Amino acid sequence: MSGPLWDITALAVDAAVAGSTMVTRARTALPQAAVTVLGEQDPLPTAPNGGRLLHIKAHRGRFLRPCPATRYYRCCGYQIAHIGENCPMDCSYCILRAYFRDRTLTAFANTEAMFDELGRIFGRDRTRFFRIGTGQFADALALEPVTGHTRELLRFLAGYDNVILELKSKTADLSWLAADPCPDRVLPSWSLNAPEIVAEEERGVASLEQRLSAARACVAAGMRVCLHFDPICHFPGWEAGYATTVDMIFDYLAPEDIAYMSLGSFRCLPELPRRLAEEGREIPRYMLGEFVVGPDGKKRLLRPLRVRQFRFLAERLAKHGFSRGLYFCMESDEVWRAVLGRTPRELGGLAASLLDLARTRGGTPPCSWTSAKS
Repeated sequence: MSGPLWDITALAVDAAVAGSTMVTRARTALPQAAVTVLGEQDPLPTAPNGGRLLHIKAHRGRFLRPCPATRYYRCCGYQIAHIGENCPMDCSYCILRAYFRDRTLTAFANTEAMFDELGRIFGRDRTRFFRIGTGQFADALALEPVTGHTRELLRFLAGYDNVILELKSKTADLSWLAADPCPDRVLPSWSLNAPEIVAEEERGVASLEQRLSAARACVAAGMRVCLHFDPICHFPGWEAGYATTVDMIFDYLAPEDIAYMSLGSFRCLPELPRRLAEEGREIPRYMLGEFVVGPDGKKRLLRPLRVRQFRFLAERLAKHGFSRGLYFCMESDEVWRAVLGRTPRELGGLAASLLDLARTRGGTPPCSWTSAKS
């Protein structure tokens, strides 16, 4: 891309972290960005030339937290290492539009505090395993060339063989490989969608081909990867669109290269279409279908339509030999039974099942796990 990375034209740095390594990295990566050091009560500056502001600060809350799921649907048990907030990409369906009201990007530079907290949790019982990720309140890798967050985290986690880190992204950045992570303990992960949705509704992202090429490079480095169809959108011709993407996956990857894959239907807070309109963005056609408001307060596609889409993708994936690691993001037992004929309880619990898939290759623990008991 031309111009400053992600159009970041300003850095706001809290005085408490002004001497941090992350700030040094950011200033090197963004040499033209205006830099403002902030006192405790200072307001954020405005980024020049209509660009974006990156706010580098200290996080004062917990760093490790559970996925903000609802008890009404089955959650995968993912835990979040909170490294920052907001995303420089611009996808019309993104839930972060509901969480954050502006374009300000935030990165937390007090990594020593984060590592102190994580070390206490992960080191308390080395026989307890964790599946964590950084891609919940931000894209896991979008700011990696600026912050180096993932490289720091991977080097820290080298001392904890009871932790697997999933890196969920829509970029093709592989600079984090410089941390030389153990292939058994990192799961590079990409969100995928139908080509029409990528072209029309995802802005600033890597192409499907670039994402899958990055996945193939990680497999060549000895890793397995994860893929996520989330959100699956309902639009005229969706069957052909999603079939194209499913078939493309296996031009790049073999089924055994994929640790697990999620399917999640489009869902949003009811005000999302209004917010898009306020931004001057046309409301996408997939938002104009038949929806209900679920127990979590989000609009969801009617269940029969969701089930139809899930069945279509599950059957297409099965034709390519992939079925063992398929799961649904935030769905009910009724949907699980209708599509896969079983519920997470019958798998021993979704969180436990996915942790097992993350830890094992074809059901056999890799060598790095043999010394620990699960």
